[in-house]
Amino acid sequence: MADSKHNSRRPAWVDLSSDDPAASREFYAALFGWEIEVSDDPQYGGYAIAHLPGEVEDVAGIGKKASPDGPAFWAMYIGTDDAAAASATVEAAGGTTIMPAFGVGDMGTLAVFQDPTGAFFSVWEPVGDGSFRAGEPGTFIWGELSARNIAKAHDFYPKVFGWDVATSPMGEGEGDYTEFQIDGQSILGGLEMPAGVPAEVPSYWMVYFAVNDVEDAFKRAVAAGATGIVPAVDFPGGQFAIVADPQGAMFGVMRMNEAS
Repeated sequence: MADSKHNSRRPAWVDLSSDDPAASREFYAALFGWEIEVSDDPQYGGYAIAHLPGEVEDVAGIGKKASPDGPAFWAMYIGTDDAAAASATVEAAGGTTIMPAFGVGDMGTLAVFQDPTGAFFSVWEPVGDGSFRAGEPGTFIWGELSARNIAKAHDFYPKVFGWDVATSPMGEGEGDYTEFQIDGQSILGGLEMPAGVPAEVPSYWMVYFAVNDVEDAFKRAVAAGATGIVPAVDFPGGQFAIVADPQGAMFGVMRMNEAS
């Protein structure tokens, strides 16, 4: 996992909670070319770490769901230098502590929270020098909050992580797109959940992985058992698509345009 010296207040890890971790490992290894190692230490419960071929830096984790009745999902972690202190900060800003800080073997400390819009997120404080490879094909590239009343997130996340908020119109009748920023650099996005989404769907963070060819990745994912949610769509910065993997966990694939 990630070294907070490099990722404090920024995305620091992503992992999948799956009904069938073995099937998930097979699916993502084929889709992204990941090499995946399953821990043989009983305390990690079969948790697996993915790498790009021939590389040692971690790109994602895959484990079994904690609750059999819950959905499969991709979770995003924000780096912190003090996970134990995060609960007080989150709650003062209007969030909720779901799981107070706890140690994960000798790897680090994590805590799980819910923001005022209802979206879950985690924080991660590593031990020593970890690694989180991101921003290239086969790795995490973007996280996006789909929120009911995103104005609450605009108030909450700056208080918790010191992020700045920038908004820009997406088009006529589509509302604004949110970019959460640090020192002028956009690190995550967000938008108001569309009115047509069923009321029982809560706010959530979506994880996107970089690919060279969005249409090809979408087609290969569906051919491997995923459900197509949003086929390839162009946006000013590139192209994206969204699928639900064979276990039902939603994620996106994205290609960013090269800076001119």
